[in-house]
Amino acid sequence: MKRLPTPLSRCYWCGTDPLYVDYHDTEWGVPVRDDRELFSKLVLDGFQAGLSWITILRRRSGILAAFDGLDPERVARYGITDTRRLLKDERIIRSRAKVKSAIQNAQAWCNLMDRGDRHAFRDMVWSPTEHRVLVKRIRYRSKIPAETRQSQALSQRLKSEGFSFCGPVICHAFMQAVGCVNEHLVSCFRHSQVTAIAQRKGLA
Repeated sequence: MKRLPTPLSRCYWCGTDPLYVDYHDTEWGVPVRDDRELFSKLVLDGFQAGLSWITILRRRSGILAAFDGLDPERVARYGITDTRRLLKDERIIRSRAKVKSAIQNAQAWCNLMDRGDRHAFRDMVWSPTEHRVLVKRIRYRSKIPAETRQSQALSQRLKSEGFSFCGPVICHAFMQAVGCVNEHLVSCFRHSQVTAIAQRKGLA
């Protein structure tokens, strides 16, 4: 009798929704080093505040379309007309505070990049972990922190540069997503895979 393949063990939070599972299996925790991609992910995490991440995943393509691909240099030039347009757009999270934050963050990103070198934002995001992936070995979901001293440091630095919707809890979720920390449970098949990716990139 042919033996059925053993189901993959995953982190608890992605459940069985195909979109969520694909995000977990291909994106979450993979180190991101591109300044613009990091900006985009930070804005999306800001939109998540008070909501579930699956809500953002389902609207991600709409948010990107509405915000010109979350190109920070284009979003930074948005004015009152753009804000009104966005608040009528059903594809996004129509929160005035979050829309204004996305524009403000784009402006802060541009100011930072204008003052610094070509990877000023990337270096700021990765500096709390000393530009390395912190590989955690967490066995139980109850042991996953809501925030860390690294996310607190990043939050403080972002706020000092004029960013908003970037408290330490949001920053920790962001750092998990972009691979600054590997917090896949050790029982999850992606823990070892993401660690190997970080090693290949010289980040672990």
